[in-house]
Amino acid sequence: MQPASAARTRTLDACFLGPYGENDTLLEKLVVEFLRDHVYWRRNFHPEDPPAISTTAASHPDYQAFEARMRRELHQLSAALKKSVPFHSPRYIGHMASDLLLPGLAAQILTLPYNPNNVSEDAAPVTVELEVKVGLQLAGMLGYVNDPARPDCAFGHLTSGGTLANYQALRLALAQKAFPVALLAVGVPELELPEDAWSAFNLHPHAATALVDRWGEWLAQATPADRRRWQARVQGERIEQRGLAGFFAAHPTLKVPKVLAPITAHYSWSKGCKLLGLGRSQLELLPERGMRIDVGALETTLERCQRERQPVLMAVAVMGTTEYGTVDPIDAVVAARDRAAARGLGFAVHVDAAWGGYLATLFRNADGSLRSRDEVAAGFDHFPSPEVYSSIAALGDTDSVTVDPHKLGYLPYGAGAFICRDHRAVALLSEEADYVFHGASPKDYMGRYRSLGQFIPEGSKSGATVAGVYVTHKVLPLDHAHFGLLPAQTIRSAEAFHARALRFADELRGVVQAVVPFAPDSNLVCFALNPAGNRSAAVANAFVRRLHDELRIDPSRPLQDKQFFGSVTTLRPEALGEVETKRILDALGLDPATLAEDGGDRLMILRHTLMNPYLIDHENGISYIDRYFDHLGVRVRALLAAGN
Repeated sequence: MQPASAARTRTLDACFLGPYGENDTLLEKLVVEFLRDHVYWRRNFHPEDPPAISTTAASHPDYQAFEARMRRELHQLSAALKKSVPFHSPRYIGHMASDLLLPGLAAQILTLPYNPNNVSEDAAPVTVELEVKVGLQLAGMLGYVNDPARPDCAFGHLTSGGTLANYQALRLALAQKAFPVALLAVGVPELELPEDAWSAFNLHPHAATALVDRWGEWLAQATPADRRRWQARVQGERIEQRGLAGFFAAHPTLKVPKVLAPITAHYSWSKGCKLLGLGRSQLELLPERGMRIDVGALETTLERCQRERQPVLMAVAVMGTTEYGTVDPIDAVVAARDRAAARGLGFAVHVDAAWGGYLATLFRNADGSLRSRDEVAAGFDHFPSPEVYSSIAALGDTDSVTVDPHKLGYLPYGAGAFICRDHRAVALLSEEADYVFHGASPKDYMGRYRSLGQFIPEGSKSGATVAGVYVTHKVLPLDHAHFGLLPAQTIRSAEAFHARALRFADELRGVVQAVVPFAPDSNLVCFALNPAGNRSAAVANAFVRRLHDELRIDPSRPLQDKQFFGSVTTLRPEALGEVETKRILDALGLDPATLAEDGGDRLMILRHTLMNPYLIDHENGISYIDRYFDHLGVRVRALLAAGN
């Protein structure tokens, strides 16, 4: 009987096309089978209709000329694409991309000829429902209620990526924050409301959602005439109707709310604040400790905001920073929200888990329950730290989350996702368009969201992407025993990489100072390098740039010239803080005063994304991690010998 580890490996072996294209027969069989199935569907739609294209058309010179042009362009495209980044290879350890899961790839290819448009069930009767179910799948992974029979069930939908999902989070939080003020301004009878605009604008998100629900129930009991009248009055007071300028002019005691985010937050938060009209100045970036949000600074900021009567729209925590893979203390941010709301300063907590969201599968049993830390830690050397465990365990207490299936979900671009804790708040985003949408009972969860375009930022959107995500989650359910096999493999690779980096530092002591700036929380590992004896940050940066020149894609050269592909990022003192900056620079032997010598104020470091499942090739006894560090050592010595 084969050991469990071997069984896990064999499961993964069926998941991908493979670094060598090992599963080409399987993918080809699936594509051909379902292409034929699609053609049979066309032929049997109305078999009495005769073929519109003549059987002799293929013999016509114009037909043949068109086919020749098409083949020529496709061959040229195919040739050009050979310069693409080899994400599939275990020699690629750069950005957040790897090989694609076969279930998702095949499902997307299968669905493309049907061309569903997920704006509504009129244009996509199958894949709209699948998208709503994808939202429920992801909600369960995060610890939200995902039973549509429950009034507090979560809701999620796909987006083109994490950036648009973050916009949706801002949009929902603003609607939810401002809606109680609109109700108060109108004075809806028999509805218990906050006493003033400040209190209405600063409800705990849970209380604001409950108020939306009570408003819906009140409308349901009103006569049709009263319902129309009160809906129109409330609509006229809403921020979506008045706009930011009109809303705050009508409520002069209120200020435009701030968004609080860690200094390492993705630039989409800046873009989102500008897009919504809040303004970039309303995004306040908080300092960090060890590349994780400084909760003390968050508390101090919240206290200042309360003193100054400055509302807060949202506090953002990051689960897997894009640059470092670190996990913010989500549990502490949630606790800060609850304490502030008890003092009368309510705001939402959103988790940007675009990168790290699928790590949550390691924390879930098949029934959705949370595993203990000891259960999660079995099979790892260090993961998860107590802090990381507490953070991910707290996801279900947040208000909304961004996840990117096209990152650690191993699915094609673009598949981001937005998930909110309680679907009742989503009613605030509804956009009526009678020529597309049809009414559904508020109690009919699936029926309501088949009119998906009412609630999402996009109009037209691909149903094929949805099919890829849905089928993947069905083939690999989002728990530790199924999908969790993939992130588990990446964590083991990251731990092996971390250990090998420390050995590399010992082996090359006297040649180069090498430091892992902070222990990895997930499957990104950064590595800082400085030639031995050098005190200048500018010299160290130039050295790392030259190393990266040999690790980055170069379209002018054959891919095979590169042994490995990696990426870089930077460490900034304003993000690290004084203590952490000094610790890292001291370990590298660098003088902090030299940071600005080359016109910058940051230190360049190598960054490695370890998501390829075959970095450790058990079949052939190869560690691409060892090979990478052997290669890095050769290049370091060669550059130093050449005086670079």
